[in-house]
Amino acid sequence: TLIPGYLSYPSPQDTHTPDVYIVERLFSSSLVVVVSLSIPRRMNVYHFKKGTEICNYSYSNNILSVRLNRQRLVVCLEESVYIHNIKDMKLLKTLLNTPSNPSGLCALSINHSNSYLAYPGSSTIGEIIVYDANNLSTVTMIPAHDSPLAALTFNSSGTKLASASERGTVIRVFSIPEGQRLFEFRRGMKRYVSISSLSFSPDAQFLCASSNTETVHIFKLEQHGPSGEEECPTWGSYVGKMFSAASSYLPAQVSGVMSQERAFATVRLLVAGQRNVCTLATIQKLPRLLVASSDGQLFIYNVDPQDGGECVLDKEEGVESEGSEVTVPVQACPSYAATVAIPTTGPVTTTLTGYSEDGGAKKGEVIPEHEFAAGPVCLDDENEFPPVSNQQLS
Repeated sequence: TLIPGYLSYPSPQDTHTPDVYIVERLFSSSLVVVVSLSIPRRMNVYHFKKGTEICNYSYSNNILSVRLNRQRLVVCLEESVYIHNIKDMKLLKTLLNTPSNPSGLCALSINHSNSYLAYPGSSTIGEIIVYDANNLSTVTMIPAHDSPLAALTFNSSGTKLASASERGTVIRVFSIPEGQRLFEFRRGMKRYVSISSLSFSPDAQFLCASSNTETVHIFKLEQHGPSGEEECPTWGSYVGKMFSAASSYLPAQVSGVMSQERAFATVRLLVAGQRNVCTLATIQKLPRLLVASSDGQLFIYNVDPQDGGECVLDKEEGVESEGSEVTVPVQACPSYAATVAIPTTGPVTTTLTGYSEDGGAKKGEVIPEHEFAAGPVCLDDENEFPPVSNQQLS
């Protein structure tokens, strides 16, 4: 058992499914946040390495999403947002009477230096509120789309924000904190779709988008030179220039559609209609697209960073299948969760005094998951958290 009462490694005789619907982990640390269907208004924070509870908070309504980085923990309800200090879990700010957000849509930058929070500023149109979670102040409001928002994500440095609306036809990228539009991509024109995830590549050169259709799109964030010329012109860029030239003679609505960039690369999934999430990663120094579907399948595709086009399926894994082996290459410095899981017994406590942000690595050792940390990870496992009692937030 990793977390008593919630997460465990099931035995062949154990067919019980836990009622957890939110699990968020602080990078490769031992801090894990859990919300269950049985108590949807309560957030439990665990030290999974020790199998014990750090604290729990109860809120005025059901918890819809949780986001965290090394500075802040954000809890999103339908009409309010709570911002906690990650080091001691103290409540720093409550944003009340926010526009109705039934899906709990919000994004928090993983870069704790640029700890920006984004959430819908309207329930009827696609306005984005950008909030500085470090300084606890509103930064800007971005009029991103005509219809309500469906997806939001920051790049790894917190300097760009991508968004999509419920129509799912146009994806836009904005500079942060200024809120200026940098890129505009057209996913399609024939039908509205429900975009389920957006994700930047680690270097923010690419952006992938998945939806309820069978196609995953990858867009290239390409800045053109002063003359509008590309270093390596392609047939797509040539056609794009023709459209741009013709757009000056067309109505504004039509010219806007023609000036939007199309997908640089695509993936055709084997099954359509299932909810899935996508991300771009570098594995063995090669760019890969990872797509996880709601039925427990993980698909890994090779991406051509120069020419794009149709991506080739490299591996397919059954994430939940018994005895399946993960064939993705393991990093040189695996996190604690990837290397060991020690069963623990005994009651759950609510006064745990610490968690290990080094994920089980030796003190002073810098591991890849913490590349955004200011320096070597050297936290004291027993003194990072003071005792915290159960609290009710209303």
